[in-house]
Amino acid sequence: MAEISKLQQARAAYLPKLPAVFAQQGMAVTAVKGGQTTSIADPLEIQAMFPHTYGLPEVSFSAGTGPASTPIKVGVVLSGGQAPGGHNVIAGLFDGLIAQHADSLLYGFLGGPKGLIDNKFKVLDAAVINAYRNTGGFDIIGSGRDKLDKPEQFQQVAANCKQLGIQAVVIIGGDDSNTNACLLAEYFLAQKTGIQVIGCPKTIDGDLKNQQIETSFGFDTATKVYSELIGNIQRDALSAKKYWHFIKLMGRSASHIALECALQTCPNIALISEEIAARKQSLRQITEQIAGVIRDRGNAKANFGVVLIPEGLVEFVPEIKQLIAEANDVIGKAKEEFEALTLEARVKFVQGKLSAESLTAFNALPTAIQMQLLKERDSHGNVQVSLIETEKLLIELVARQLAEWKKAGTYTGKFAALNHFFGYEGRCAAPSNFDADYGYSLGYNASALIAAGLSGYMSVVSQVSKPATAWTAGGIPLTMLMNMERRHGKQVPVIRKALVELDGKPFLAFAQQREEWAKNNDYVFPGPIQYFGPAEVCDQPTVTLKTERA
Repeated sequence: MAEISKLQQARAAYLPKLPAVFAQQGMAVTAVKGGQTTSIADPLEIQAMFPHTYGLPEVSFSAGTGPASTPIKVGVVLSGGQAPGGHNVIAGLFDGLIAQHADSLLYGFLGGPKGLIDNKFKVLDAAVINAYRNTGGFDIIGSGRDKLDKPEQFQQVAANCKQLGIQAVVIIGGDDSNTNACLLAEYFLAQKTGIQVIGCPKTIDGDLKNQQIETSFGFDTATKVYSELIGNIQRDALSAKKYWHFIKLMGRSASHIALECALQTCPNIALISEEIAARKQSLRQITEQIAGVIRDRGNAKANFGVVLIPEGLVEFVPEIKQLIAEANDVIGKAKEEFEALTLEARVKFVQGKLSAESLTAFNALPTAIQMQLLKERDSHGNVQVSLIETEKLLIELVARQLAEWKKAGTYTGKFAALNHFFGYEGRCAAPSNFDADYGYSLGYNASALIAAGLSGYMSVVSQVSKPATAWTAGGIPLTMLMNMERRHGKQVPVIRKALVELDGKPFLAFAQQREEWAKNNDYVFPGPIQYFGPAEVCDQPTVTLKTERA
């Protein structure tokens, strides 16, 4: 292995904290089952599709005698985008299995779900695990975005597991990945394979959560990394006093990252996609909202500030959402013809097939943004919003609006803007103490769910706004998270994404303060993640989590 930094050397010695129920020697816990459960929506349809895993009870762990001490073989896969804490989930899983029996084995399937299908793996022994404790990234076994949703895939996975003697599979991923875990668990039970499936909640976007899953691992670290960078930029803005910084942040389907970073840093403006959708704000109204703050500050000789923008904003603006849907439909019906065209020709091709309303919205966009909207689609046939430079779009539209006001004599300031996109900077950072502890606890807890003979469950660690010793552990059936949604023209079961709740405590706390932030320089400078020192500095959860659980 390559030489490691002094910080990584010190972090390798960090011992993650566990819920008190696991803090004793070995796996001496008892699974306590609650009442039957139902899906979050569409119970009749979900029950019909998942007859073997629907209605299973919630489970919690309490101190007990523990399972019989026998070795077990388990497979683990990382699925989807990277998130800080993933290596600790695997380390916790490994340690939990070894606590059950020293001869237990952990197989890491390489490159995501495809590794399960192709039977590409490596044995994760103590030497391998120890090299990755408390590190960021998913490089221990790699990840991938391949789907596990076809019977022939399930059959191949079962055959591969049987060949290796694997008795359980742990899938670490987000909503789509755990939807696949739910499908796989149902198949395994229906076919009486004897192979268990456990999921672990991962995503920096923060959109895999509910009353039972308080947060996904990775969100804490990523938002702290972004907030440090935002704080640095705010300090620079306050020092130079001549630039407006437009900062796009990850979060296609939900604005949890933008909201959390706003709560941590107190910028002048933070857009929340869910609010824009609820208010049915047009692109022009959004432009005027931003420009209005810049005008008022400029007229007061404050020609600087910071604007936070969620990555998926454009898909929440009504006329742009309709435009994208029409463009996806046009492109989907003439895929080969469209892909053979140059970007300039694609613009004219789509212009000739849009409705009048969408054509007006399309023609109002800068040429560069038009071309970005028509770039290659993702595997689901959707526009890749991370490739749309929303921050540059807003800068151009705001500049146009301010020029109009200057001409009319209502704006006397100066406008100079810089754009930023913070995304990959946060996905593989060394996990914060919170994510190191939380990820490790999720993995250790997954081993307890396996020992309890459960399948089709999500590993759940709760009360995480409190110190780790007060955390509780257990599991919920994956079917609890499911609902029916329309995908590729048909209704399919999926885990519902959690959007920012406009009546929730975090958003209300933000909304209460943003007018003052717009006028004043109330910036907070969080600084870098601290790994060593007092708990009030090093072990704090996100503002979102503390506010929700207050």
